[in-house]
Amino acid sequence: MTTTTPSRGRRRAPSRMERAAGKAAALQRPRVVLALLLLLALVCVMLLDGYLRAEVGGDQRVRTGASASDVPDDILDGGPIVTFRGGQATTVSVPDKTIALTFDDGPNPTWTPQVLAILEKYEVPATFFLVGSMVSRYPGVVRDMVGQGHEVGIHTFTHVDLSYQSDTRVRREMEQTQLALAGAAGITTTLFRAPYSSETDAIDNYSWPVYKKLGQDGYTSVFVDTDSDDWKRPGVSKIVQWATPKKNKGASVLFHDAGGERSQTIEALPRYIEKMRAKGYTFTTISGALEKQQQTPAGAAPGTGGSRLQAAHREATGAILYEGKALVAAVAVAEWAVPALSVGLLVVGVAVMGRFGMMLLIARRHHRLRNRRRFSWGPEVTRPVTVIVPAYNEKECIANTLDSLARSTHPIEVIVVDDGSTDGTSEIAREAALALGMTDVRVIRQENAGKPAALNHGVRSARHDIVVMMDGDTVFEPDTVRQLVQPFADPEVGAVAGNAKVGNRTTVIGAWQHIEYVMGFNLDRRMYDLLRCMPTIPGAIGAFRREAVLQAGGMSEDTLAEDTDITIALHRAGWRVVYQEHARAWTEAPGSLKQLWSQRYRWSYGTMQALWKHRTSLTDKGPSGRFGRVGMPLVVLFQIVTPVFAPLIDVFTAYSMIFIDFKAALLAWLAVLGVQLVCAAYAFRLDREKYRYLLMMPLQQLAYRQMMYLVLIHSCVTALTGGRLRWQKLKRTGEVGTPAGAG
Repeated sequence: MTTTTPSRGRRRAPSRMERAAGKAAALQRPRVVLALLLLLALVCVMLLDGYLRAEVGGDQRVRTGASASDVPDDILDGGPIVTFRGGQATTVSVPDKTIALTFDDGPNPTWTPQVLAILEKYEVPATFFLVGSMVSRYPGVVRDMVGQGHEVGIHTFTHVDLSYQSDTRVRREMEQTQLALAGAAGITTTLFRAPYSSETDAIDNYSWPVYKKLGQDGYTSVFVDTDSDDWKRPGVSKIVQWATPKKNKGASVLFHDAGGERSQTIEALPRYIEKMRAKGYTFTTISGALEKQQQTPAGAAPGTGGSRLQAAHREATGAILYEGKALVAAVAVAEWAVPALSVGLLVVGVAVMGRFGMMLLIARRHHRLRNRRRFSWGPEVTRPVTVIVPAYNEKECIANTLDSLARSTHPIEVIVVDDGSTDGTSEIAREAALALGMTDVRVIRQENAGKPAALNHGVRSARHDIVVMMDGDTVFEPDTVRQLVQPFADPEVGAVAGNAKVGNRTTVIGAWQHIEYVMGFNLDRRMYDLLRCMPTIPGAIGAFRREAVLQAGGMSEDTLAEDTDITIALHRAGWRVVYQEHARAWTEAPGSLKQLWSQRYRWSYGTMQALWKHRTSLTDKGPSGRFGRVGMPLVVLFQIVTPVFAPLIDVFTAYSMIFIDFKAALLAWLAVLGVQLVCAAYAFRLDREKYRYLLMMPLQQLAYRQMMYLVLIHSCVTALTGGRLRWQKLKRTGEVGTPAGAG
């Protein structure tokens, strides 16, 4: 055994690592918060969109047949306009031979503009009772409506029967609609029509308190005394007939410009206007009817032309104006974002299902190809190889690692590169080698410079042309090295990825990672192997031709994922990278959520760095171009894009369960889980793992997967903000002692 020390004995590792860790923690905290805020913002956008569509907070109840014993008779028998001036409820009728033309349930982007065009053609003013959620979704239609001189009133924000709602909900329905009007057209209104209302004789003991309360707040409640019933689509002639007042009386006439298919309304409206004018009727707004009935001198009837502010309208100023604009802007974002996300998630879902199918087919082909009797890489590789073990503060694990290497069935030399450890790692390694009788072990100590530098030091010091790299917390099976180096019988092979397995799988977190390693990492590697675009040789177990590593410039410090970086570099240099499923290594996975977050954050961010570094391979020719145009898109799609969108699939599922259709959403989620279970079961079969761990998979989907998504979003935020991180050391326990019985 040989021990090498640097010429200078100073150890600056603790201060450097401590300073790096402190800076990294300071940089990560705001990015974690930003990642969570982004996810929260998307949830809020979905809830807003659901609220606009009455999926969230919707109430379809409509009260009928209630008593009206508490409602004054003069209200029940009065006109269609109920005012509360001076605190006294009074009804007002529309003057004879006058039509107050009203439209409910709009605005609608299809039908309302057609109604407005007809009214403009005939120079007819009207009053539109608008649903606030529709106003916020189609503000341009409302601006045109007000600009043409029409009057608007409130029809609540979500079209609910207010007699069932609390005082708080009633106030919110009114205030939100006023905000929407302010944001869309810069006005507020004093007119109100309740959804599902008709004539005043339909007021009952439950709705009357609502009208009185709104009257105290300054609202005028508007009913109808002639209903076209156009929503029933009875035919154009019936609509015109039913909208015609009897005996030349005046009327508040109801049509609809939204709420369904309105082609009959569009066809009936011109006929109706021509018919009523032929009978000597004039048209006005609700405010115009009030002024005319009260004989208030006002010149021309309100709303008969221009963009004069209607009597019921108030100019929105100050906070309500800016809050209204903010509401309209937020709704615009939701209106764009939710459909876009829906399409994106559909694409992602199809891609994910396609990936599962492709992985199953390719994994089956890979297994059959590599395990058939006649398969051979070439002449058996028997020459000695060098095993490089980079170590930083691995006192808990290094003895177990060396113990596993001492059992190797293949001739090896071992180089332990102590990267400035402060816990006596090098001394423990030296003592363990002596105790195990390992004569071909070198312990090289260097000042702390990071894992890539330690690996490069080992490669330069290696005596053999094949180098095996493993982590200081990993143990090999006796036959691992022999299996790992056999592909080098093929002169085209420059590197080999081994089969990394979780050794500490007895905990919940360990079991989750075990499922991930077997199903995700190893199935993926089988697919990438056959496609000849392997993106990563795991740091826990990988083998390289020494000349290939040196040709690629060694392990780079440009990224946090030196294993991905060197793998891509080898592809670009023309070497083939393969997967050897029978070469197994048992590694200690992170034992806490904090350590797991730290590790996966480094992996995902490092992968992004490596892909960006090698982005020019997209336009290269030969093997480099093959990886750029096959491997890189697959990695981006399946390791970055789809996982980033995957949380939204869960959010949409939860949203659908709560607000839309619980049964359908649950069945869809179970179907996806079933597909994943099939893939996982097949992966476990190929790796000869015990199926009992799959019982943890539903819980993994609910908890563990969400964390992985947040980690990836965190990494994306870091990449977009240009953050940099240093290699981080995880706390080890040394519980992965021997590879035997790990199942």
